[in-house]
Amino acid sequence: MSKDIFPEPESLEINPSPETLREYALAMPNARLTEFDNVNVKTRVTARSRSSTYIVSDNPSNHSDQTISRSEYELIEKLQNDYIAGKDMIEIRGFIGVDPEFRVPARVVIEKDNANIAAMQRQLYYPPEGNPEALDPLITVLYTPNLEAPGYPNDRVIAVDLDMGVTRVLNSDYFGESKKGGLRMWNAIVYQRGGLALHAGCKVIPVDGKVRCALVVGLSGTGKTTTTFTQQNNSLPVQDDFVALMPGGVVHVTENGCFAKTYGLDPRVEPIIYGAVTKPDAYLENVGQDSNGRVDFFDDSYTQNGRATFELAAIPHEKPENVPLAEILLILNRNENIIPGVAKLSPLQAAGYFMLGETQGTSAGGADEAGKFLRVPGTNPFFPLQHGLQGNRILELLESSKLQVYLMNTGRVGGPEGDERSKKITIPHSSAIVKAIAEEKIEWEEDPDFRYLVATAVPGIDKEDSEILRPRILYERQGRMEEYRSIVERLKTERCEYFAQYPALSKEIVNAVC
Repeated sequence: MSKDIFPEPESLEINPSPETLREYALAMPNARLTEFDNVNVKTRVTARSRSSTYIVSDNPSNHSDQTISRSEYELIEKLQNDYIAGKDMIEIRGFIGVDPEFRVPARVVIEKDNANIAAMQRQLYYPPEGNPEALDPLITVLYTPNLEAPGYPNDRVIAVDLDMGVTRVLNSDYFGESKKGGLRMWNAIVYQRGGLALHAGCKVIPVDGKVRCALVVGLSGTGKTTTTFTQQNNSLPVQDDFVALMPGGVVHVTENGCFAKTYGLDPRVEPIIYGAVTKPDAYLENVGQDSNGRVDFFDDSYTQNGRATFELAAIPHEKPENVPLAEILLILNRNENIIPGVAKLSPLQAAGYFMLGETQGTSAGGADEAGKFLRVPGTNPFFPLQHGLQGNRILELLESSKLQVYLMNTGRVGGPEGDERSKKITIPHSSAIVKAIAEEKIEWEEDPDFRYLVATAVPGIDKEDSEILRPRILYERQGRMEEYRSIVERLKTERCEYFAQYPALSKEIVNAVC
């Protein structure tokens, strides 16, 4: 199959050992050893390249994201294939997913000069049994970080050929393009199988002798990994980033490891992630360190989008084959004005807010997204089909399961950072909310403006902080009700206008939010 997609390179190593990959990575001029004896690579590209990403299609109406024609893609294909023919390459094969009935065989083929990407991807794939060369990949990412693509934004292109199951990455050395290159194509496969790929963490929370499965949906950098790994009742993470939700609440995992943000990583607040990131076999990307190898997770002089990969084996975790049916779905919205710390949604409201995907962008999306108010359907930047399909499908899945859905703000209420009138929703606040949801100990009342349920009290959140649960009360106390009403009306108007771009979206969903 390899010869059908790319030519014979100068040399090709398939699934070299972790030790060999580490040796190759350390030979890179932009790689350094840290005080933790792990590899830290400084990349040219520090975030995903959305403006350079295209779906290959001669029917652009089938996709919400930008497209290129197949004839244009063939020029990219030739450019990359000609380049690969003279290069030393590494191929990593494995599975996206672990269930033998659902998993997808996949591979990344990368220049040896960028061996850290191969090593990081090896940590995320579930390993093949037996000879990896016998594995027939359904998904391929062809990755040439040092080949420019003139004429495309930043001379960079990511071309996604869903028909062939191939993504070609040119002129980006950011590991995220390998990870999401496979997961983007996997999104389409899951949809074809009757489910929906969720950009979500997965955890199991013990409650009264049983465990409840919670899914945490959120755009990169909005607290998805933190919420998944923060413990309630000795909860355990199952998955960091992507799951498939199927009818009846069945969950399928994707990755055998994690790709975690490291900026601001504090062992007192996030001890599990910190412990994994500081082990010798973790791979760091764009994390600040000095000439003596001392790491500073708060150093943002190069980027706030520092990252690390590590295997799930590095942390306490629940085995994916033990995951029960999903019962809780948390939709994260990093906001700074009137979104409450938590709101309980009806199925129709849940489908609407899922489609809205409202949040404040972070450095994970690059300069184009950082700090800006965004709407990303399903908060999933990797869904390669028409985004409107996600809303209708999530409603079908909710109606077939026992899932209860909650909107969670992981930012602030009452104003941005620096506004003394505002209140921050801290990690302990969010953890108390998740615990109370799992234990069903929240008192609710209907919000008069948005008709969802807001919490009147949450165990673990003091009365002095209770205004994060009902922002309307904060604005009222501060004499800011005119400002509050203005935000309410603006959001309602903008949301209705936003839904108008998805004519296939159920009118019932639209009416539940507008």
